[in-house]
Amino acid sequence: MKDFLQSKGFRSFLRVLLAIGIGLGLGFVLTIFVSKDPIASYRAFLLGPLTQLNRIGDWLEESTTLIFLGLAISIVFTAKQFYLGVEGQMIMACFTTAVVILFFPFSPVVRIILAFILGALTGVVWGIIPAYIKAYLNASELVSSLMLNTVALKLFEYLVIRFLKVPGVSSLMSERFPAEVSLPSFIPNLPFLAETRALWDKQTSLTIFVYLAIAAVIVVYFLLYKTPFGYEIRTVGSNDKFARYGGINVKRVIMQSILVSGIFAALGGIHLTMVIHRRALLNMTAGLGFEGVNIAILSFNNPIIVPFASLLYGYLRAGADIMERTSDVSRELVTIVQAAVLLLITAERLLPIIQQRVTTPGDEEAPVIKPGTKKGASDVL
Repeated sequence: MKDFLQSKGFRSFLRVLLAIGIGLGLGFVLTIFVSKDPIASYRAFLLGPLTQLNRIGDWLEESTTLIFLGLAISIVFTAKQFYLGVEGQMIMACFTTAVVILFFPFSPVVRIILAFILGALTGVVWGIIPAYIKAYLNASELVSSLMLNTVALKLFEYLVIRFLKVPGVSSLMSERFPAEVSLPSFIPNLPFLAETRALWDKQTSLTIFVYLAIAAVIVVYFLLYKTPFGYEIRTVGSNDKFARYGGINVKRVIMQSILVSGIFAALGGIHLTMVIHRRALLNMTAGLGFEGVNIAILSFNNPIIVPFASLLYGYLRAGADIMERTSDVSRELVTIVQAAVLLLITAERLLPIIQQRVTTPGDEEAPVIKPGTKKGASDVL
């Protein structure tokens, strides 16, 4: 027990809890200054997502999307690639999913399967350009991915207006997906669960995507830690020069890490389109790609921790919506809480690195050897 309490993992967990506590405390202090009833407002934020079944559903639905995005970012961050193109991959997968569901003349089951396959393929294809120019032209993946995010968002807007917009409706959105093209509920269709299943289906939109998210976590964990490809990703992320010296094709690994992450980003977009909105509409991603970055940071790029970080982040977002609707405090307050938590966590991780850089062995004074003598302990002045 003593070894567990003194372990690095447990101490990191305590630091994260401390960071969350400080962030929430800062949020309450700010609420005191901006709200006429700060206690009621903050109670709505902290406890609101648990007060009603539909609110619990909103929390879990949002968290499910965030799990896929956190996994996508964790893969590229493990390879030390500062790739932020997840939102572009996600939004293009949303468009592909909508096209398949609305226009493909197949049975509902076939359309659902094709939506998953073609949506995931879209996420991979959209990552080819930044992956290639990073791997083979050494262009900044940070800049190229951010630029392509804007291209994807504007292209999505054009395609929705041109091909999907409902005639006579001012809002930029497609038609709602047919009821028959729906995913099954996450509660098994068993006789003794019939009432529970009906209640959850009536008030929430939770589907088997919950189990797909759990499966995705397991897949990414085994991919990174139990396969040769995962070893290559981690080696390139630790030291690309050593990886190249060891015979690893660094360029190939960089490309593959970005392309594989596109599959999970696309799954987030598919969930957003098929489950949450059930249509394609403008601004449907709303910066979710960058939330994936925050989740990867909170989880230290560990796939096993990603679901817990996603549940936390989803809870904050759900609480922010409830607080905004039921009090005089806007959801921007939660952004401050999120930023404070991330700042404290990243600062805790950066300080040891800075200290190590400042006190590197190369900076220490080299011992002086007497000329004309052999190097020995007695000869060092």
